[in-house]
Amino acid sequence: MSVFTNKTVFSTKPQTCSETENACYKALEELGIEFEGVSHEHIGTIEGLIEVVEVLGAPIHKNLFLCNAQKTDFYLLVMPGEKPFKTKLLSPQLGCSRLSFAPGEFMEEKINCTPGSASVFGLLFDKSLNVRLVIDKDIKNSEFFGLHPCDNSSSLKIKTTDILEKLIPHTHHTPTFVEL
Repeated sequence: MSVFTNKTVFSTKPQTCSETENACYKALEELGIEFEGVSHEHIGTIEGLIEVVEVLGAPIHKNLFLCNAQKTDFYLLVMPGEKPFKTKLLSPQLGCSRLSFAPGEFMEEKINCTPGSASVFGLLFDKSLNVRLVIDKDIKNSEFFGLHPCDNSSSLKIKTTDILEKLIPHTHHTPTFVEL
């Protein structure tokens, strides 16, 4: 069964989108970042995005919102979708104790995303810089970056260089690159 009702690829902001999505498209416009996107059913897993990846021609990266045991330190981890997440590989590289998935209410509070829709766009809403951005170094080798505009009912394809050199600096976050 298809996740699409229409596989039309768009390259301008959709006419109807949430206030949060609108902020993502506004940032793209202000920064002169080109994109292609598709709308689809809400999809909460990387596995469910196979058809989206085929239509966009770009991998959708896994975005995990993590925290320490005390729920005082928060991390947005971006990694290739096909890689398994192993906290024992990540925590030592960050100099912290084992990380776990942060509760959804913290994700909404910190980066204005709901579970299944986290992406670097969420950093636009982290004005206090409370979330540490962590990126698997293999991402730097990808030509394109696939992500949700803070809503998992659409996906965008953007040049990785535009994400790393324009969007992330615009959020005032400095990524930490790790090897997973």
